[in-house]
Amino acid sequence: MKESLKIFAGDLKNSFKDLLPIIIVVALFQGAIIRAVPEDLLSIVIGLTIVAVGLALFIRGLELGIFPIGEGLAVDFARKGSIFWLLTFAFTIGFSTTVAEPALIAIAAKAATISHGLIDAFWLRMTVALSVGFAIALGVLRILLGHPIAYYIIGGYILVVIVTFFAPVEIIGLAYDSGGVTTSTVTVPLVAALGIGLASSIKGRNPAIDGFGLIAFASLTPMIFVQFYGILAYSLAEAPSTVQTALQAVSETVPQIDHFVWSDLFFDLVGTIKDVAPIIAVIFFFQYIIIKKPVAHLHRIATGIAMVILGLYAFIVGLEMGLFPIGETIAYQLTDMNNNLLIYLFAFLIGFSTTMAEPALLAIAIKAEEISEGNIKQNVLRMVVALGVAIGIGLGAYRIVAGDPIHYYIIVGYIFVIIFTYFAPKYIVPIAYDSGGVTTSTVTVPLVAALGLGLAEHIDGRNPLIDGFGLIAFASLFPMLTVMGYGIHAEQYKKYLLKKQKSTEQEET
Repeated sequence: MKESLKIFAGDLKNSFKDLLPIIIVVALFQGAIIRAVPEDLLSIVIGLTIVAVGLALFIRGLELGIFPIGEGLAVDFARKGSIFWLLTFAFTIGFSTTVAEPALIAIAAKAATISHGLIDAFWLRMTVALSVGFAIALGVLRILLGHPIAYYIIGGYILVVIVTFFAPVEIIGLAYDSGGVTTSTVTVPLVAALGIGLASSIKGRNPAIDGFGLIAFASLTPMIFVQFYGILAYSLAEAPSTVQTALQAVSETVPQIDHFVWSDLFFDLVGTIKDVAPIIAVIFFFQYIIIKKPVAHLHRIATGIAMVILGLYAFIVGLEMGLFPIGETIAYQLTDMNNNLLIYLFAFLIGFSTTMAEPALLAIAIKAEEISEGNIKQNVLRMVVALGVAIGIGLGAYRIVAGDPIHYYIIVGYIFVIIFTYFAPKYIVPIAYDSGGVTTSTVTVPLVAALGLGLAEHIDGRNPLIDGFGLIAFASLFPMLTVMGYGIHAEQYKKYLLKKQKSTEQEET
């Protein structure tokens, strides 16, 4: 018991460290720029404390429950030798977790309202869920075949770009953002554990090179599928005739983050359980019905899953009490100040600080450090990814202010991804691709969505339907560049040290 409390105390300490950048950014802008004491300051402090406790519970639950059962399933499927059931499991876990994803449900509802029913919320969700199921299955097949991930991802990006030139302009930003909201906080660790466990159990596969990449597939395919859906939807009906009607519709559906209400506690818990339930149902169905093998250490696994649910619940409650209200308020106050530099600075800093607190990124960083045997440090990886998100959101905010079409930025970004892929060391490429999918989750998405739509509403000549979406896509793209850039730098530095060592040895002899 003492040992468990000691471990949890360490997790809690690390959680507060992860939240420190957010606290600094909020305090800086609230005190030095806006110069006003935020309302409900005590509620904000309590909320951030609850976030830290939730994050600590979540991480400990992953270690006890989600990671072991995910890797165990992968090993059992590999031993069973049934490719059909393995691919069926991969598709099912991708589809079932995505179709119930709250962020996707919210975005689908907004898209339906903004387009006056031209985009159907149900079919948009089905399209995205099918694309993620297909992506996870394709990613698993790649691990089985041993193909380099770069061929798949680069081919996918080329297809995204080609389809973009045929897709309606109204659907492009939504399609790009769809790739960033599919990877939920619970899905990411499970899918990562599945890929790593599978690569570890197949002879000739390297967990670092072959195990990562499933999340990258899940972020890529929705962009393609949603654009095809948009082409079909807009070819069957005419778009809204005026920009004004779209503006009015968006103003009614911009994500408003209500102040915390204590009566919502029960419903938040029920909602969290509903989000996790499809994952648990799929896991135990395949474990007991298909593999026909009891779960090893069931009590420990169940405890871990319960900690994940409670941790995620506390995390969301804390965000609603502390971070979301103050973050949204600062975003809207900055847009009213008509100072673009402050907007870019806030976008950069909030991107960095919120990414450092992302549970999904922390889960991936833990596994990356573990399977790389310490060659990739989790704290360094998280900082590099956070820097990429900061640059992406900052540039995305500039794009909205300037009114430039989003696809030009994304296309150029993909070109750089392809170039960096060629020069980056092989072990870092799959991790870099996955990094783009884990940055847009529980913390980042609501704040980034509020900032993008708020900017598009407040700037003359901008259409929230066309300009407001897309920041999430920027936040998913740039971490791939910074992580691969970090890998290239680390490799060059290693070569420099070896060369220096040889030179010193020669001088001594």
